[in-house]
Amino acid sequence: MRVAIAGAGLAGLSCAKYLIDAGHTPIVLESRDVLGGLVAAWKDDDGDWYETGLHAFFGAYPNMLQLMAELGIEDRLQWKQHTLIFNQPDKPGVLSRFDVPDIPAPFNVIVSILRNNDMLTWEQKIRFAIGLTPAIVRGQKYVEDMDKYSMNEWLRRQGIDEKVSTDVFIAASKALTFINPDEVSSTILLTALNRFLQERYGSKIAFLDGSPTERLCQPIVDYITAGGGEVHLKKPLKEIQLHEDGSVKSFVIRGLDGAPDEVITADAYVSAMSVDVMKVLTPPAWKAMPFFQKLDGLEGVPVINLHLWFDRKLTDIDQLLFSRSELLSVYADMSVTCKEYADPDRSMLELVLAPAKDWIDKSDDEIIAATMKDLERLFPQHFGTENPAKLRKFKVVKTPRSVYTATPGRQAYRPDQITPIPNFFLSGSYTMQRYLGSMEGAVLSGKLTAQALVNSQWLSDLPHSTNDSTSTSQQPQPMASL
Repeated sequence: MRVAIAGAGLAGLSCAKYLIDAGHTPIVLESRDVLGGLVAAWKDDDGDWYETGLHAFFGAYPNMLQLMAELGIEDRLQWKQHTLIFNQPDKPGVLSRFDVPDIPAPFNVIVSILRNNDMLTWEQKIRFAIGLTPAIVRGQKYVEDMDKYSMNEWLRRQGIDEKVSTDVFIAASKALTFINPDEVSSTILLTALNRFLQERYGSKIAFLDGSPTERLCQPIVDYITAGGGEVHLKKPLKEIQLHEDGSVKSFVIRGLDGAPDEVITADAYVSAMSVDVMKVLTPPAWKAMPFFQKLDGLEGVPVINLHLWFDRKLTDIDQLLFSRSELLSVYADMSVTCKEYADPDRSMLELVLAPAKDWIDKSDDEIIAATMKDLERLFPQHFGTENPAKLRKFKVVKTPRSVYTATPGRQAYRPDQITPIPNFFLSGSYTMQRYLGSMEGAVLSGKLTAQALVNSQWLSDLPHSTNDSTSTSQQPQPMASL
């Protein structure tokens, strides 16, 4: 079976990889000149990498870890000490840690919370534990039912005061969803907490040892092409052409640099593009269908990722840090945390500005000026002195529409990977899967889409001329379990 996939982010590449495993032939078409979608990265004129986002990998990412193991690249993850580190806004330069002991879950996370007396009082800890009990006992069904509440509303319903939200959940919310806890669905954070409480190393963090484009995406591409598939850059989808019965006839690819448009035909078609792009390219004949109308309830959230290169070392902490500031979400000194970006003498801070909706249209200079003011609080010993740290250069990467905005009620709008169109499928972290808008969610969605394609009765009944594995170098394999 020949499958055309629009989008070479993690969802599209994951889908293609698992189609190769099943003996099929994916043709991946990426609109840009770089792999990765929301994990794309580029090199500047000095040869330094800058990325779409600050990508932390969690132990609770089973599908991502399985994918990397299957590719033989699991050693590219640099696992950090099992701890979560928060800045203390009222104590500039001081950090608060939740060190997780190496004992079975959920006792390891519980002990880390009990040991920390900087951010939560004993009364708050007890109330929070009581509030979490239904999520632990009743499981994911309860968690998904809580989608009607924001995180702040859920906390209030549990009798947990606003200080817990301010001290803990504003940082977690901005890190996971790029919006504040008064806006985010409680389902998002409760899902993450469930994973952390159920898995011994669920909250353990790793960083990739280099750029996601080279160290993660390219090995997937190599696997796909070795198996007889294709991956093409600079192939933007212009139109989804239909047969009279409404099924997909072809993908029309926009010609660039004076080239004519190109028509791609296949047995099946996948949109692994963002939900915002999919809404624009939905054929008019489909727009009256309730399935596709649901997409109007989803919209990507704006995100800004910052890279700041300094003339000295600002920190030696080898970990992701939660800033707890109004401007910034999480940050890390990539010269410490990432092997390829290592520099023993000078820091490169990568920071996420969130929420970004009020900043996405501002100039880079305005954004950097506000960020530097925040850094004076995070690193008072290096700024506001007679010899302050100097910013050597910076890069601002704006993504006006990133993962779907996870406000309350969005679960009802997330579509399945299987559409009403028998030869058309969706993939992306916005589709329905249990890991929400994340790298793990993107990989899982790609795997689910591949499974749906392989199991499609409509497609299996077609007399495929392309449904043989003679052109591939690998024998068909059973689909890996989720």
